[in-house]
Amino acid sequence: MDINTLSPIDSSDIWDDIRPYRDAEIDAAMARVASDKDFATIMNFVYGPSVDLAAKQREFCNYKRVSEFQIGFMFDAINSIASKTITEFTCSGLEKLEKGKGYLFISNHRDILLDAALLQIALYNSGLECSEITFGNNLMQSGLVTDLGKANRMFKVVRSGSSKDFLKTSKHLSEYIRYVINERNTSVWIAQRNGRTKDGDDKTNHTVLKMLSLSGAKDMQQNFGGLNIVPMAISYEWETCIAQKVRELYLSENHPYIKEDGEDFRSIIEGILSPKGAVHINLCEPIGVEQLKPLEGLDRNEATYTLAHTIDSRIYEGYKLFKSNYIAYDMLYNKFRFTDKYTQDEYKAFAAGMNKILEPWKENLLPLMNLYLKIYSNPVENALGL
Repeated sequence: MDINTLSPIDSSDIWDDIRPYRDAEIDAAMARVASDKDFATIMNFVYGPSVDLAAKQREFCNYKRVSEFQIGFMFDAINSIASKTITEFTCSGLEKLEKGKGYLFISNHRDILLDAALLQIALYNSGLECSEITFGNNLMQSGLVTDLGKANRMFKVVRSGSSKDFLKTSKHLSEYIRYVINERNTSVWIAQRNGRTKDGDDKTNHTVLKMLSLSGAKDMQQNFGGLNIVPMAISYEWETCIAQKVRELYLSENHPYIKEDGEDFRSIIEGILSPKGAVHINLCEPIGVEQLKPLEGLDRNEATYTLAHTIDSRIYEGYKLFKSNYIAYDMLYNKFRFTDKYTQDEYKAFAAGMNKILEPWKENLLPLMNLYLKIYSNPVENALGL
């Protein structure tokens, strides 16, 4: 169902505070984007310094629908990024999805922008409808970012406020997600936790599932079964923003980590620019009502922990391990368990790359090296139950 042809009750302003833009709002949004002071910076970044800015401004002002903007700019931009920084992108499990049915993709989260963006490319290339995407309010740092995000079918997730307000916004968000999936038959992408997995240990935060359960049936089997959950495992041969992740892990060992102003935006740019090698998405087996029988009779708290374990197990099983993962495991534990997965030259190249990245902090090399290696080796331990 097209969001622009909703019935009067559906087209009310109940979701206006969080929902993506509708087609009727694209014209004004694109005019704002084209006239923004940072428009030239983004166009130069995506297309190079020889881009015809006037032509791009006219192109943006001609977009009248969400689909036109996504196909005309977003997919072009993501494909451009992929061609420069990804050696191979593959996706498995798309055959498990039915056209015209909404799913909730619960994904491990490694890169702020690309995890969900690459899924959209895979869905579009397979003839499936693109999903809506969660968009943390911490990323809405400017009108330009907000316009681009909401035009790209992203909806706001509020991650701050008092306990009372947070419960209210969480229930509102839960109701919106269920509405999109069940009433509009459109899929939604959400990360398994708030923020990226910094240490490579992908674990579903049960509070995310608790938020999702705030709408729907009281019976938890029926509640979660109605969301058509599809665990999604995304793996990068070369971890994005690894220097920043190691630094954050190191600094947070003794004190709570406080982000600097603009740090999230810088992470988006770094994630875009950094080499990623091969990238794989695996859409795991959907979790329907029948697969949720273990939740029968459980209270909300018990059910969310049980479901989190199920989602984690499927993500671990579906995670594609690369040579970098096996090398890091052997290097961290000083073992030779996976020498059949890589060559000595590849082992030496990995070590050299790590030392180069950690060079600025060489006075603390050993603890930083351990953190670096854990980011790559944790997926091996999770996948193989080590």
